[in-house]
Amino acid sequence: MLGGRALRILGLTLPPDGRLLCRFKGEPEQHGGFDEEGHPFCISPLLYETGWISFDVSIDGTHFDRSGEYLSVHPSKADPLFEVALVNATLWQNYGTPNMAGRLRMTWNSSLVQSEKINVELWGYREVNRSTAGSSTLQPEIRYLYSLGRHVPNTGDFSFIPEPREEFSGWELGNIRITASSESEGQRNVRALWSGGHVLAWHLEQSFRDDSSGWAENKCLQWDDLERKLPNFLDELAPCPCTLAQARADTGRFHTDYSCNIETGSVCTYHPGCVHCVRAVQASSSHGSGQQCCYDHMDALVLTGDSVGGSTPDRAHDWGSPPYREPPRVPGYSHWLYDVMSFCYCCLWNDLCHIYLKHRPSSGCRRYQPPRAGVVFGDLHFITFDGLSYTFSGRGEYYLVFSADGGLRVQARTEQLKLKNGTLVNATRLSSVVMKENSSDVIEVRSADDRLQVLRNQKILPFTEQRWMDLQGVFVFAPCPQNATVMFSSGAGVELRLHEGTMKATVLLPAEFSNRTRGLLGRMNSDPSDDLTTQSGKVISSTNATLEDVFTFGAGWNISKMSSLFTYDSHYLLDSYFFPSSHDAAFVPAFSLPVKHDDPLVADMLSMCLGEGAQFCIHDTLISRSLAVGNATLKAHQHHQALIEALQPVVSCGWLPTPRNGKKNGTHYLQGKTLGFTCNEGYVLYRSTERTCLEEGMWTGEQPYCITDDKVGFILGAFGSLSALVTMGITIKLHNRKKDRERNEKPLEMVTQAQT
Repeated sequence: MLGGRALRILGLTLPPDGRLLCRFKGEPEQHGGFDEEGHPFCISPLLYETGWISFDVSIDGTHFDRSGEYLSVHPSKADPLFEVALVNATLWQNYGTPNMAGRLRMTWNSSLVQSEKINVELWGYREVNRSTAGSSTLQPEIRYLYSLGRHVPNTGDFSFIPEPREEFSGWELGNIRITASSESEGQRNVRALWSGGHVLAWHLEQSFRDDSSGWAENKCLQWDDLERKLPNFLDELAPCPCTLAQARADTGRFHTDYSCNIETGSVCTYHPGCVHCVRAVQASSSHGSGQQCCYDHMDALVLTGDSVGGSTPDRAHDWGSPPYREPPRVPGYSHWLYDVMSFCYCCLWNDLCHIYLKHRPSSGCRRYQPPRAGVVFGDLHFITFDGLSYTFSGRGEYYLVFSADGGLRVQARTEQLKLKNGTLVNATRLSSVVMKENSSDVIEVRSADDRLQVLRNQKILPFTEQRWMDLQGVFVFAPCPQNATVMFSSGAGVELRLHEGTMKATVLLPAEFSNRTRGLLGRMNSDPSDDLTTQSGKVISSTNATLEDVFTFGAGWNISKMSSLFTYDSHYLLDSYFFPSSHDAAFVPAFSLPVKHDDPLVADMLSMCLGEGAQFCIHDTLISRSLAVGNATLKAHQHHQALIEALQPVVSCGWLPTPRNGKKNGTHYLQGKTLGFTCNEGYVLYRSTERTCLEEGMWTGEQPYCITDDKVGFILGAFGSLSALVTMGITIKLHNRKKDRERNEKPLEMVTQAQT
């Protein structure tokens, strides 16, 4: 995103009198160059957005008739090999506070800067109001400030003792940039290495070093005043998952916050007492804000009402959001400016964290609804969103999920199973899944030998440098060659996993898709009886359906050629799927396989295929003649069952405050949890000493208070007097009602006597 990388242009030949020009999105034209191998290149510009960026190329200086794309990544996700590393980041961030002084040091890969001498520069970031056409808009600005060193030997190591820079103290966030010394200071669009964004405490004015706490207090109070004037962003945030298990399983809507990651054992610096945090994948629609949810070692959501390490939402989503260039949607920088700098003012450099948490309170989880999950695995088994299990071994291309209202399409391609010896058997397995939501990019994930291959709009995506890609209307995360997760704007997620050569696809849909899905994964409505609904709307009873009936149902969900999202980029795919029918009617699978006890495979198979999913394990072991394949199917089923368990809804009764001058025993607020309350010495507890969270989502008892001993008599006396007054009032009211009733009954008695 910060630019400075040479983008090599392949397959381009420049005529002798040609001029290489590059034109990037919204940026001025720039001259290209040639590397040491003679390949033409252009320098990526400094931008304020992430994702695939298009650019145009001219070889005659006039006509831009060639185009290309490159991936602009979030500053924190840049390849560390191409970064300037700030040694001892804590010292850089807190320089000038007590016991934080000395030399600051940075390192870099010197071979990446092809020069014996280099320049070390400081660039700052801010967001400023600019007037255009009579209106004022907030705009981002990254600007060169000054150089820390000129013509420095390119050893890959530089250190310095920072001095306060009064004239630049208004710039509190920025980056270090290293360029060849032949480049002019502050020149844009040149080869460069950048550090990560960081707080520029080390160059702040002298008053900060003289009294960092007082300086930070003033800044914190100024931020407090500013926050009161800004629009409320909390109400439109998605609620947090109630448990760590839910947070890690809901991969369509939440992703690991790498600053607090249980898998890597990272220290949760900003969330003490927590073991893992996640961030909402999508920014809020109106304000571009972000949700963060943190959990303790008991898997419980930690709230700021109980701990300074609690979950804190962000006014600006760390990953940014379209249209990106408009604050507070600038990836990384807006978040640091609105959420991290204020944390430094109020919490790191001062003891005013209560002010920060007042504006960044935890959202809680009472409104959270876990997604529903459907899966296809093995050779070829389905478990619908409502939990119906069946086997359909059709060969062709089919709808896993079709949601016209939700704009989501997920299609699956299956292929005939081939044994290791090359023999084809009468079963199929998943070979590719393609998906699209509304106007998003089309994402296809297909099996390619022992890895997954990811395509965007029919072009292969390289995950050699990046594990995360921000695309049009969709994110893709590929942590290793066998795993890929696709996340759409709606919160729908698709997980693809490859094990033992077999692909598994799990689709997770939020509650908004209820009664809005059709396809092989069924109608998501908590009723499995209608999951076998054909394209024409006919419901096949799952209790009475034969294996042949289920096969006919599955075959009916084949896709049309006009609706196909798949890529056909080989003769094999063209001949096998594009030209023939989308469902191979000539292929008939083995509907059942008898277990022959004289089969040498059976004994080991029966000892392995146990528990839930055993029938799928047995089927795939026999059909593939492989215990490894059967075991992979069993593991896939067990993983899905664990996922379903993790996504079970839980009831939250909501946060309860600690009584003033008292204590609260417990910080867990889910069904069945009981909180106890006590008072400090000299105080007496009034109302409930314990409160239990009920299944209805309500607490038993009443909110307790702690009152001093000398006020107890007064309150009890007042309560007694009030009770006496209430009793007297009720007695008078009953007496008056009796008198009224007697007066009404006397005329009735007279009428009755006259008639008789």
